[in-house]
Amino acid sequence: MTDAPGAVFVDLDRTLIRSASGPVFQQAMEAEGVLPPGRRLPGDQLMYAFYNRIGLARAAAAVMRGRSAEGTRRAGKRAVESLVELVQPWALAALDAHRAEGRRLVLATTSPWDLVSPLSEALGFDALIATRYRQRDGRYTGRLDGGFVWGAGKRAAVRRWARDNHAELGPSHAYSDSFFDVPLLMAVGHPHPLNADPRLVAVALARRWPLEQWDRAPGVPSLMGWEPYHLVRPLFRPQSFPYARFTLNGLEHIPTRGPVLLASNHRSYFDVVAIGLVAARMGRPVRFMAKQEVFDAPVVGPLARALGGIPVERGSGSGSPMRKAAAALQAGEVVIVLPQGTIPRGEAFFDPLLHGHTGAARLAAETGAPVIPIGLWGTERVWPRSSKVPLMATLHPPRVTVTVGPPVALGLQDAVADTSTLMEGIADLLPDEAREEHVPTDEDLARTRPRE
Repeated sequence: MTDAPGAVFVDLDRTLIRSASGPVFQQAMEAEGVLPPGRRLPGDQLMYAFYNRIGLARAAAAVMRGRSAEGTRRAGKRAVESLVELVQPWALAALDAHRAEGRRLVLATTSPWDLVSPLSEALGFDALIATRYRQRDGRYTGRLDGGFVWGAGKRAAVRRWARDNHAELGPSHAYSDSFFDVPLLMAVGHPHPLNADPRLVAVALARRWPLEQWDRAPGVPSLMGWEPYHLVRPLFRPQSFPYARFTLNGLEHIPTRGPVLLASNHRSYFDVVAIGLVAARMGRPVRFMAKQEVFDAPVVGPLARALGGIPVERGSGSGSPMRKAAAALQAGEVVIVLPQGTIPRGEAFFDPLLHGHTGAARLAAETGAPVIPIGLWGTERVWPRSSKVPLMATLHPPRVTVTVGPPVALGLQDAVADTSTLMEGIADLLPDEAREEHVPTDEDLARTRPRE
């Protein structure tokens, strides 16, 4: 027995990557001359559609008879770049968390060893369990070298690896999408049905296994690819808020793909609506950082979590919110931050100079995500901090201006200097009156403070 924390066994198709690897491997083999150009394997489209669902590829060994093993290995290297692009957005973050706890990462797949080994190395797996084809004089014989790594055969291969590498299966984890990997999932102490097919879903529900996904942030539910964001999105349109008039500018500055860090100033509780209109126009889910109190609220809290919100417990010193935000950006998602942290009170509310915390700058330095500034103006006229609800001025609604600017050029070396640059970039998006010195009246100051 050993005190090691076990290992993590990860299936490839529709688990680590979004779809079947077969078509990518076939293109690579054609490019390397293993298969003649334009030559299609018999029934390949049907086979790959079938494989995409249940992971069956035993017939490939016979098809590869007489083919070059070295050419196949070159094809595996050629396929790496395309396969990496198919890796689930949250997969690497999940695997990094396991590695941080001392677990070895093992790619366990039915796919041929010679094709998948380069991908395993490129992604930093500690070991590979895969189907091996027997070779003679550098050519495949059409037979398997060892067992077929599928179903009970995959469980047997994992058990052999665990025995030979002094790993216990009790503390180990296994991830798979396929019903045919139930033997493996039952063999480890921590089964993870991930992107599960219908039959695996039934087994998981019966055995009370958690159903998971790596295509979105942990804790965000989804049905057929639709998140709560997609359900809430139609509600965020200007017509839904008749007590305000909106002007939205510069939305074209927001990238349509890849990681994006949106950073906005903070003037009112109504900022949520103003930024929500931007998020709705983007058409892609967003994650946002908000104070813990939002997530503790009876109705709003569960919704905020379902939308992918990241709670921040002020004064706790916890690094968890920053780690979650960084993981979201590294997964290619959109994260919204308010560098000021809270709505300024008193005379600070009227200060032409905006002051912020360094979190956004540190996230940009860590992830390389572009920082897109958003300037909000007029939201405080709709919902001042002194009011518990918005002011329903439907006859003469105040004007709210939301201006999105181009990415802010940051040095990514000094978080304090970068924060100053970012806040200046946000201030530049505000109207001229925001930069004018203003001596607030007692009534002005009262509107910046919560009502007792």
